Amino acid sequence: MGKKIFVSYKYSDAQVQDLDLYEVVDFWGTKRQQKIQTTARHYVDELETLLEEEDHIYKGEDDGEDMSTLEDSTIGSKLGDKIFDSSVTIVLVSKGMKEVYSSEKDQWIPWEISYSLKEQSREGGRSKTNAVLAVVLPDQLGSYEYYIKDNSCPYCNCRTLKTDFLFQILRDNMFNIKNPVFTECDNHIGNKPYQGYSSFIHSVKWSDFSNNPSKYIDIAIDIRAKINEYEITKTVK
Repeated sequence: MGKKIFVSYKYSDAQVQDLDLYEVVDFWGTKRQQKIQTTARHYVDELETLLEEEDHIYKGEDDGEDMSTLEDSTIGSKLGDKIFDSSVTIVLVSKGMKEVYSSEKDQWIPWEISYSLKEQSREGGRSKTNAVLAVVLPDQLGSYEYYIKDNSCPYCNCRTLKTDFLFQILRDNMFNIKNPVFTECDNHIGNKPYQGYSSFIHSVKWSDFSNNPSKYIDIAIDIRAKINEYEITKTVK
């Protein structure tokens, strides 16, 4: 059965790996191909191609709209219809997804995540919390290390997620399992690495996701089925 998938992303973020895209332009009556700058929006096009035909994509808002003048109720109205009947939200994590000099309340992505996590009532129906998956895009150099560092420990080969740069609502829903299980590796300062799916919002590299989208969407859905095992934060702070 098809899944309705909402995609949240930073529309204009160009700090992503080049997809070598071109557009046809008319130059004084001569049509030429002109290279265009790849943004996170172009990865949504790739995502649509990757997913099975029965899956339906709902795109997030164009971030060209200024949110600072919108009331919370207006934001809710704009997002509610798109997110209400979706069951999965994919957040495209990109290096420049966050405007550091703007309040998180004035940016679309935190609100899109918030409404994905909330239960909504509309016309006699009630939606459940969406499964949420963070798909991490490579930066301009094709690297994921701005967020994911693999084999960060030479002894247990664990991976480290550098969550500091994320929106708070993303951070709050990672490593939020109520009863965590840790590895036995003693070569760490502070907490030992988590075992299993310790985050309600699971993170996966674009390169891994694109090879097997259904696998990682199913992981997110399985995590959602165990939602009571996680401390869920649903509000934008």
